[in-house]
Amino acid sequence: MELNELTAQVAEGSHLSLEQAGAAADLLASAEVPAAEKEAFLTRLAQKGEVASEVSGIAQRFRSLARNPGLEKWRDSAIDVCGTGGDKIGSFNISTTVVFALAAAGVPVFKHGNRSITSKCGSANLLEALGVDLMADDATLARSMEELGFCFMFAPAFHPAFKEIMPVRQALAAKGQRSVFNILGPLINPAQPAHQLLGVFSPSVVEMLAATLGQLGLKSGLVAHCVLDDGRGLDELSVVGVNRVKGFGLLSEMSADWDAASLGLDPAPLDDLIGGEIEENLRILDALLDGKAPKGLEDTVALNVASAFYAIGRYPSIPAGVPEARDLIVGGGVRKKLQQTKEFYAS
Repeated sequence: MELNELTAQVAEGSHLSLEQAGAAADLLASAEVPAAEKEAFLTRLAQKGEVASEVSGIAQRFRSLARNPGLEKWRDSAIDVCGTGGDKIGSFNISTTVVFALAAAGVPVFKHGNRSITSKCGSANLLEALGVDLMADDATLARSMEELGFCFMFAPAFHPAFKEIMPVRQALAAKGQRSVFNILGPLINPAQPAHQLLGVFSPSVVEMLAATLGQLGLKSGLVAHCVLDDGRGLDELSVVGVNRVKGFGLLSEMSADWDAASLGLDPAPLDDLIGGEIEENLRILDALLDGKAPKGLEDTVALNVASAFYAIGRYPSIPAGVPEARDLIVGGGVRKKLQQTKEFYAS
């Protein structure tokens, strides 16, 4: 199959089948296919609008091409907590903080991410500043799961197939053209956790990505986007707007719009969530764990921890999990986990 054939099909407005999308992924990863053909395909696919069968077909193929870190022991109970990025708000590293809270609560976390492209301080940037070795080998990752309850997989170390697509992604980005690769990262965690809490950059992709994660066979989880009063949005659940949420797997019947009040929390201004460079975010993290951060940030982090608890079935509702989440944040659990992490990577 030629990539140009698939480009012609999507240019006509026709959706690709799961098998065709998988074939497209192979062609995108091939050194034999010219960059111009890849660029044309990705542009046309984005212009048509990707559907779940296409995204899951591409994601399935890149998942199979990823290097396996060998963490199957934890897979059925593990969760990934991440955002697609691209909301251009510049919020604090909420999902990264959630990782430490979940690990402190005994929930295995497979965190998969990269250095920031669209924000001042991405998950990898903050984790590196907290002492995490981004290039840890597989044995270290397994030991991290055993001793810390979480590990971080730095995306470039696990996806050799992306090498051939990187120049094309850079060319598209220079033109301001979004592609399926803007949403692919959170779908191709090489350790393949059974659960996921995924924040996305637009309400228009919430249902599609929930369907995609369901097709990829995850056990349960939530996809969310927070709509702000000014029309912008966050790729996080938060108390500063209305959260459009869709479940998948065991939570596939769950579809809702949540504001802070409906979750038993107080609404807050967006300013409470704004972060900065690495040093500023480390300062905010310290204030958060001391109970001295803006209330909206503390509530938002607690909301995300509680949502992850709900996604794995620990609590029957999100409000039920908020007290434990808050206690982990300000009661010393997260700070202890941070200290354990620094000691682990220093040894």
